Amino acid sequence: MDEVEHGSGLPDRRSVLRAGMAAGVVASFTEAAAAPAARAADGGARTVVLTGHLDTGAPDFVLLPVEVPSGAREIAVAYSYDRPPVPPGTPGNSCDIGIFDERGTALGGRGFRGWSGGFRQEFAISRSAATPGYLPGPVGPGTWHVVLGPYQVAPAGMDYRVEVTLRFGAPGPAFVPAYPPERARGRGRAWYRGDCHLHTVHSDGRRLPEEVAAGARAAGLDFIVSTDHNTSSAHAVWGPLAGPDLLIVLGEEVTTRNGHWLALGLPPGEFVDWRYRARDGAFPRMARQVQAHGGLVVPAHPFCPYVACLWKFGYENADAVEVWNGPWTYDDESAVDGWDARLVEAVRDGRRWLPAVGNSDAHSAPQVIGSPHTVVLAEDLSRAEVLAGIRAGRSWIAESASVQLELTATGGGRQAGIGEVLTVRGQAPVDVRVTVSGVPGGTVRLITDEGQLHQESLPADGAGTVVWRTTASLAAYVRAEVRHPKADGTPGKGNSMGPDLPWGPMAALSNPVFLRSQ
Repeated sequence: MDEVEHGSGLPDRRSVLRAGMAAGVVASFTEAAAAPAARAADGGARTVVLTGHLDTGAPDFVLLPVEVPSGAREIAVAYSYDRPPVPPGTPGNSCDIGIFDERGTALGGRGFRGWSGGFRQEFAISRSAATPGYLPGPVGPGTWHVVLGPYQVAPAGMDYRVEVTLRFGAPGPAFVPAYPPERARGRGRAWYRGDCHLHTVHSDGRRLPEEVAAGARAAGLDFIVSTDHNTSSAHAVWGPLAGPDLLIVLGEEVTTRNGHWLALGLPPGEFVDWRYRARDGAFPRMARQVQAHGGLVVPAHPFCPYVACLWKFGYENADAVEVWNGPWTYDDESAVDGWDARLVEAVRDGRRWLPAVGNSDAHSAPQVIGSPHTVVLAEDLSRAEVLAGIRAGRSWIAESASVQLELTATGGGRQAGIGEVLTVRGQAPVDVRVTVSGVPGGTVRLITDEGQLHQESLPADGAGTVVWRTTASLAAYVRAEVRHPKADGTPGKGNSMGPDLPWGPMAALSNPVFLRSQ
């Protein structure tokens, strides 16, 4: 087989295995390959079978070239790989798949035509339609590349088989995308509830987009963000599912080998590349791509212990951070603690602070859409205003729409809310007020740069107001947490240690109110 050509944008170490050399790729052509010109006329098909072996330490992405002649109306791909036994504690084989067209494979280039990770064993693309995760459009002549992503390779290696079928004939009608509008009927300046991390069948979710939209409405949400893994294919189907009552913002969960991040607020059809690691230095470029369109860069579940999920890119290029992902677990505790430490660093260095968000990351039942979600103070229910509210930190996180929270700080005749700054004399009294409902028997915690300085239990009906006095000289900021009781029914206790976590699950968490001395 001829040497594989590839785009120069990929990092050297992991760019491409040379077919027939490091990859051990073998190509075999079926009998149907004999006369592609004739096949184009009679609507026939041509099948190419690519087989190979990858050893442990294979590149992150392996490009397999496929020559597509003129007259192809559809390209269909099916793949498989072996799963040899492995010693205890050793990962077995896992391999993702996607495809780039004749426009090339350069990092961030125009040739991207889809990605399904390890969720599908086959896919097809034509001018009229494509398998979810892939982009409909012309099957142009030239060199296409099937992309394998062997993210876990067993000690015995991985044998793979890729079957590419080209079907010939007249192309069908062009696919017509239906993108959602960028504005819904809002309530003016108000608090809007939204889930910014959701998956559908366009990546590894089990829900159809219709089911996600219905679930968002049932959860009492005002907006959602479409964030399928490493593809923009779902963007084109959300239009009919949006409405005056539901804003649908376009995005992507960019799933790299060194952590996942949410690209929120992408232009319709925009693709963000994921083929890099932290040491490659490509992440800042991808972040700038998103931010240039007014979008947000949000590291997702940064302490998730799964393979390739822990966040390794740092936070210099981030606009916010997801500190609460799905049902409350110990990695969320770690994410909140790490975020709080960065708040202190921002105050000390006089630089921009990083707001917190929370999302469901729901893929399928029984995962609950909108649990948790982010409640954003926005000037209107539009893409631009919702993103602006998140970027400014005018937001808090709720377990569900039944939870309400309000946090203010008042002093010197002034008042500031979540994400704002209250400037007062250093010793002037500041009254911090938290009003909560929807958390029966919960515990309100008030946390500053010094740690927890006040806690108070809510009554059995879950509604109450907590007032605590401090000064700007004692607290650089104040943020609120509302916790459920622990499993044993006790409220939990701050400033204590023991064999288990000192608190029950989170019910609500606010971004801070900052206190500044005149």
